[in-house]
Amino acid sequence: MGAEDTMPDVTIVVATRDRAAELRRSLGRHTAPVIVADNASADGTAEVAEAAGARVLRLPRNLGAAARNAGVREARTRYVAFADDDSWWAPGALERAAEILDAHPRTALLAARVLVGEEERPEPVSEAMARAPLGRPEGMPGPAVLGFLACSAIVRRDAYLDAGGFSDVLHFAGEEELLALDLAAAGWDLAYVPELVVHHHPSPGGRNPAARRRREIRNALLTAWLRRPLPAVARMAAAALGTRDGRAGLAGAVRALPRLAGARRPLPPAVEAARARLAAY
Repeated sequence: MGAEDTMPDVTIVVATRDRAAELRRSLGRHTAPVIVADNASADGTAEVAEAAGARVLRLPRNLGAAARNAGVREARTRYVAFADDDSWWAPGALERAAEILDAHPRTALLAARVLVGEEERPEPVSEAMARAPLGRPEGMPGPAVLGFLACSAIVRRDAYLDAGGFSDVLHFAGEEELLALDLAAAGWDLAYVPELVVHHHPSPGGRNPAARRRREIRNALLTAWLRRPLPAVARMAAAALGTRDGRAGLAGAVRALPRLAGARRPLPPAVEAARARLAAY
């Protein structure tokens, strides 16, 4: 039996921009076909990815997280796993994830456990999911979630595309929540499955943390505006006013609102109740 006969029905999609060095380290660790959606890099990222055997989509401009949508559309497998340019799925994880999704046809997304760095520190988001604040409903493969880290998610391709994928307005940082809410609103289950493992090795120094905080606040406010009751939006906006980064994030959200005209779609009551429980947790 050849390797292609045992390969899971999964494609890995990596969205990246100007991260050639990271891709040199990570691409060889993947165990399924890889599509790299390159956000108009200028540092040879696309060439590095092609040399490593990935299929490369050379996007004409920086779409941020929405570049993943192009990769998912190109995939021809039932399931798509996301990875960052500095992360990879542990051996056997994708095969097991495909088995779980096969056995749970109402589940659209599995969130894996993330181990960070050479020392394999537990990722705080994974630890929060493990505490199961939304419980483990009968018939689900793990605790219910309404969020995830993109680098540790595997999705049912059709459900992802039907939900619209990642927003091009949010661009990047905290973009996962809106997709999670939309999948849940469409009736899909989302679950945390700690037996699935992803390794994440962030580059030393990383990117500008203050800029990322401001972007995360902006995107959390926009997500709330799009899907949550107005009193919840008002509470979040008031809280943002208390810090410099919060005020910057709020200003960024206000500037983006014209692009979202007519896009507000409040969550079904059951999903909003679950989201409110998380906010109070």
